Amino acid sequence: MKMLQKYLFNMVLAIAMSGFMQIAAANDMYGSSGEPSGEAMMADGLLVRPVMLVGTAVGIVTFVATLPFSILGGNVDEAGKALVVEPAEYTFVRPLGEL
Repeated sequence: MKMLQKYLFNMVLAIAMSGFMQIAAANDMYGSSGEPSGEAMMADGLLVRPVMLVGTAVGIVTFVATLPFSILGGNVDEAGKALVVEPAEYTFVRPLGEL
């Protein structure tokens, strides 16, 4: 039981610390001007956009595969927005560096 408590405590601590690191990283990326830095633009262009491009493709395939069920359920618009439109907008429409 004590091992489980230690494990859970360490997991909660690790999650909390990673949240603080993300806040610090976001502050470094955007600084006081509110505009993304060159590092943020590079990370976005070289890492995030390619991953989101793959995510958009997976969303399209998932949408097509589940389309018969969406038609039967009457939620084609919601499924299309969640699986295709939102990932595509995040990949192609938002400004470079705005994570």
